[in-house]
Amino acid sequence: MDTALLVAIITATASVLSWVINSIFTSWKEKRKEKFEARLEFIDKQLEELYGPLAFLVHEGEHSFKSIFRTNRRRWVSLRGDKPIPEEQLALWIFWVENDFFPRNEKIKQLLMEKTHLIEGSKVPESFLHFMEHYNTWKLEHQRWKEEGIEYSFLSRVKFPEDFNDEVLTTFKSLKKEQNKFLDKIYEKKMKSQSSRI
Repeated sequence: MDTALLVAIITATASVLSWVINSIFTSWKEKRKEKFEARLEFIDKQLEELYGPLAFLVHEGEHSFKSIFRTNRRRWVSLRGDKPIPEEQLALWIFWVENDFFPRNEKIKQLLMEKTHLIEGSKVPESFLHFMEHYNTWKLEHQRWKEEGIEYSFLSRVKFPEDFNDEVLTTFKSLKKEQNKFLDKIYEKKMKSQSSRI
């Protein structure tokens, strides 16, 4: 075989092989970049539309709940106890429920219902479902007490899910951490790009 022909075949093969490898690598990099950008965009949306507002409402709720007991520390009679509840305390509790707890819980409920697609993970956490049950049963019983005068303990029959607040705040922190990692990578790439131009 002619040497010039052999060199031409080897050169052509090397060029084609180089082009194929480069195309595969470029395609892989593009897919990776698209996946990276899609994940960051989704995290931004989760934080802005669901977990950010939820975290704020949870912090506000914890503070508010502690505040009502601090305000009446010495005089407070447990609503779950056997002792009769003083009229003044009951009036304060009902005021707090109607003007603080229920409006906040309604906002949480609306967020969970309208932004379900932004919930982290493959399913709705049990604590979110228990929160909905806690709030819905309490709100309905309270409404029936107001409108029909039914006997009512002034609390939800379904206990507030203790892990709800932790679930919201832990997920919020985890998403913020992941978001910051992505943003750090973007910043590093930008700095490398700028320094390579110099």
